[in-house]
Amino acid sequence: MSSTHVFTPFSEEDLIPKEEKLEIIKRGKQYSIGVPKETCLNERRTCITPDAVQVLVAHGHQITVEAGAGEGSFFTDLQYSESGAKITNDPQEAFQQDLVLKINPPTTEEIEYLKPCTYLVSALQINLRDQDYFKKLSEKKVNAIAFEFIVDEYRQLSLVRLIGEIAGNVAVLYAAELLALSNGLMLGGITGVRPTEVVILGAGIVGEFATKAALGLGASVKVFDNSLSKLRRLHMMVDGRVPTSIIDPKELNKSLKRADVVIGAFSKYSAFPVITKEMVMGMKKGSVIIDVTIDNSNVIETSELTDMENPFVVKYGVIHSGLPNLTSKMPRTTTKAISNFFLSYLLNYDEEGGFENMLVRKNEMKQSLYMYKGRHTNKGICDRFNLTYHDINLLIF
Repeated sequence: MSSTHVFTPFSEEDLIPKEEKLEIIKRGKQYSIGVPKETCLNERRTCITPDAVQVLVAHGHQITVEAGAGEGSFFTDLQYSESGAKITNDPQEAFQQDLVLKINPPTTEEIEYLKPCTYLVSALQINLRDQDYFKKLSEKKVNAIAFEFIVDEYRQLSLVRLIGEIAGNVAVLYAAELLALSNGLMLGGITGVRPTEVVILGAGIVGEFATKAALGLGASVKVFDNSLSKLRRLHMMVDGRVPTSIIDPKELNKSLKRADVVIGAFSKYSAFPVITKEMVMGMKKGSVIIDVTIDNSNVIETSELTDMENPFVVKYGVIHSGLPNLTSKMPRTTTKAISNFFLSYLLNYDEEGGFENMLVRKNEMKQSLYMYKGRHTNKGICDRFNLTYHDINLLIF
């Protein structure tokens, strides 16, 4: 019998089983990180503390901090320098790094400083933006991440929640200060004296912590929202001590007439005001309105943007405060909280292989960007400002 010969391109050595090669994630490159000094809205917060700088430098990152960037939060240039940061007097140098960390969105002049493919991480404050802003940012071909869109592995807006917790508490504390200034009332209750009445519009994170703070001071609180699930969650958190209501104009108007303090904490964008001018005109003289979400929504018709130098205006006998950076009134606490978030945020991306690798592997990273190499990748922003939308999944290779 003749033996059958089978042709194969492999040698006997090639056919011997070999050990399996496991995929090893390559660490991303170390970033040069720029921390510019904030120049608008009398901003006092910054993104990272000297302690965070020390950790990032130990992980191989280069940090460039503009002189005076931490002064508003009571951190000196010397503290940053001793932690390993380079201090520069040139704002352009801080913006020329691979990754730029800012609190407020860059101004028109600051956008010019950015280099192509830079990662810009800042708040967006969408209610204060216009179409030209996004077009100018697009011309620089940057990758832009907004505080408002950063999500974690549980699909939670982690940074929004963190800042919202502080904002809710600060809103009540600042309202107490303004109420004492306007008519000498103490926010809260005291034996034998009627407690002040607080109306909170919105049962989200800001509304939740504002409610807890107001209750802690002894005020009588009522919360309005269009989401029954949010109202139910808040009602359970405070053991049913707060009456809640869907936003019914008649019921809302009745509550506003009795209110000493109104806190606007409605997180969803609203094209039409929920509290109208007529409602405000019916409020008590000397009462206070704190519009926490003025940079995101137009819920109070009479609200207007204010800053730290002129933090409030008086309209129809009612004090209005529209600070988009309300937490900047407690700058050191807020800076520490934001810094803790970004420290873990950046170190996590180091371990996973850097931003570019994460864009391919993690959907939450994709959701955080509203611009990728100059192209608009957020559908909501594109619809609102009439911009060309690009699906980020089709841009990443």
